[in-house]
Amino acid sequence: MIKILRWATNLFPVWVVIAGALAMVEPTWFTWFDKPKIILGLGVIMLGMGITLTLKDFKRVLKMPRPIALGFFGQFLIMPFLGWAIARGMELPREFAIGLILVACCPGGTASNVVTFLARADLPLSLLMTMCSTFGAIILTPLLTAMYAVEYVSVDTMGLFLSTVKVVLLPLVLGIAIHHFFPKLVHSVLDIAPLVSVITIALICGSIIGGNVDAIKQHGVSLVTAIALLHGLAFLLGYFFAWVFGYDELIRRTVSIEVGMQNSGLGTVLAKNHFTDQLTGICLPAVPCAISATFHSVIGSILAAIWRMRPPKPTTEEKAIEEDPDATTSERS
Repeated sequence: MIKILRWATNLFPVWVVIAGALAMVEPTWFTWFDKPKIILGLGVIMLGMGITLTLKDFKRVLKMPRPIALGFFGQFLIMPFLGWAIARGMELPREFAIGLILVACCPGGTASNVVTFLARADLPLSLLMTMCSTFGAIILTPLLTAMYAVEYVSVDTMGLFLSTVKVVLLPLVLGIAIHHFFPKLVHSVLDIAPLVSVITIALICGSIIGGNVDAIKQHGVSLVTAIALLHGLAFLLGYFFAWVFGYDELIRRTVSIEVGMQNSGLGTVLAKNHFTDQLTGICLPAVPCAISATFHSVIGSILAAIWRMRPPKPTTEEKAIEEDPDATTSERS
């Protein structure tokens, strides 16, 4: 059963693509998953992430601060600028520009951890990067969205901040507390929690796409191109900067995945809460967030498949350990 659950979880890009495609054909299959359910769903995802964390994880950040800092700054420097530059350069319609900038200002998503696992990159590092960017997003996502989207809309920075606290911080803290006080309960749900997150993300994407079919058909080419550029360049630049700073192949791949994959669910919830048209009830800025989830999942999975077939070459230290596993560090040096 555990193998089946993991297999189903690892196919998350397939479920997201299927949900998006079905939503374009039969929107009512997904539009029932409305705003309250989307907010609750994201809370469940964040809670699922929280129960995997312990206080030891926060201490581990101090042991490997530089690669984590690289991923953190890549997430909040590279992505927001790319979102703004692409939206402006392609002259996207106002609502789609706002949505693209919003999702670019979001933290790394839990999907990046799945892709890191599939790519056989550094999963513990990926988890720490996601954790740090998620907590950083509580302040940085509202501030960066307000800074980059100011030419398109007046952003309620405090409102965005409070929403982020509610849907990110509180579930995460609750999850950590549950892990600490009810470890047996956590152990019993750890195998099913990732699949629940995957299903929820697919439902969120299907709901947003299904509710905006006409707008997607009208602006689909430019919107899809913009999102493909955003994530394609993010994966590339994440890898490039890790290479510039001299990190090994394993860390380069991990940083690339972490920078390239966003918490699109958070972007969707924030768009729904703060950028919904009060007269029509339509939220076009949420559309780029939903399509983003599909694209970064597909691109990440393709990279994972390629990298899985091309394991990184061992470092000099790893070669030394293989040659003489009993030697001490001083003897190898």
